[in-house]
Amino acid sequence: MSDTTPVIEIRNLHKAYGALEVIKGVDISAKRGDVVSLIGSSGSGKSTILRCANLLEDSQDGDVLFKGEPVTWAGNGMSRRPADAKQVLRIRTNLSMVFQQFNLWAHLTILQNVMEAPVTVLGRDRGEVEASARKYLDKVGIGDKCDVYPAQLSGGQQQRAAIARALAMEPEALLFDEPTSALDPELEQEVVKVIKDLASEGRTMMIVTHDMKMAHDVSDHVIFLHQGLIEEEGAPETLFGAPKSDRLRQFLSSTMAA
Repeated sequence: MSDTTPVIEIRNLHKAYGALEVIKGVDISAKRGDVVSLIGSSGSGKSTILRCANLLEDSQDGDVLFKGEPVTWAGNGMSRRPADAKQVLRIRTNLSMVFQQFNLWAHLTILQNVMEAPVTVLGRDRGEVEASARKYLDKVGIGDKCDVYPAQLSGGQQQRAAIARALAMEPEALLFDEPTSALDPELEQEVVKVIKDLASEGRTMMIVTHDMKMAHDVSDHVIFLHQGLIEEEGAPETLFGAPKSDRLRQFLSSTMAA
C-alpha cells in the first residue's frame, strides 16, 4: 500500500433500516496518519458510518475499502452481506473500535481484558501479548491497574483500558464512537488527553464525537453530517472558523453554547 492509498475508504455509502434511509450516499477516506472526525446532531448517521466501515453493520449500496482492497459482497439491497468471512475478520482486527460504552469483561482483570483478543483471535504468544498489554496500559496512564477489575475503576479509567485493548491488536487504524460522551467532564479530559497523544504519534483514526474542541484540536479533516449526507467538510480551522452552510453555523452555535 502506498502512502496515498487510504487505510479506510468509503464510496457512495447507503444504509437503511427498513424504509428509513439513514446514510444517503457519502464518501469518506482516511490515509495513513490522518485523523478524521465526524460531527453532527444525533441521528445524522455518524456512528452508523463508523459501524459500516468496520463491517459491524451491512450497507445496502456503495463500497468499503481497506488499504485499497474492496469488501466483497453477496446479494443486493437489504439482502447484501459480506461474502468472505476471512476478509471480514482481517478487516475488523485491523480497524480496532472503541465504543461509547466501555464493553470490558467484568469477570476479567484489566490486564486480562487487554490480552484476550490478541491471544484468542490472533493466536499470539501469551508472554509477548502480556508485555505488549502492560506497555499499552502504561501508555494510557493506568499501568498500575493491571490486576483490578473493571468495576473498581472510574469511567475514565475504564475507557482508557478500552483504548489500551484496541491498541493491543496493533491495528492499522482506530475507530472511536463517541468515546467521551458517557463520562463527566473531569473524566472526559483524561480520555481526550490519551486521544490527543495518539493523534500526535501519527496514528490513523476516525472519530465520531460530540466534543467540538477535541475535533478541532486533533483532526486533520472534519466532516459535518446532516440527515445522512455530508453537509460540509474541510480542515478544522476552516470548518469551525468560517463555516459556509447555515446548518453548520446553527449546529456550532448550539453546541459551542452548551
